[in-house]
Amino acid sequence: MKVLLFQIIALAAIVVVVIAAPQSLERDAVVTAYNSDNIGIGGYNYQYETSNGISAQESAQLNNPGSENESIAVRGEFQYTGPDGVLYRVVYIADENGFQPQGAHLPVAP
Repeated sequence: MKVLLFQIIALAAIVVVVIAAPQSLERDAVVTAYNSDNIGIGGYNYQYETSNGISAQESAQLNNPGSENESIAVRGEFQYTGPDGVLYRVVYIADENGFQPQGAHLPVAP
């Protein structure tokens, strides 16, 4: 009888902890804004925002089309609030020189 009572109390305590835990807003996030233009061979643009504070935008342009030096240059940025409550923002370029991110929280090469 004591074992059964202990199991019931333990189960009730677990249920209380689970119910009291903060619920994740991440799984309930929805897209609140979206825009996309000029998706095609010459480049693209897009932008979106979500209800949990994530946002991003990116644009790309085809350089030297049809030549042996053809490449794509991408510029963009994204931001989100981390688990620590800090807003993280990254601005980047991706081109023939590789991916080049910049952000206050990112290390800088010497």
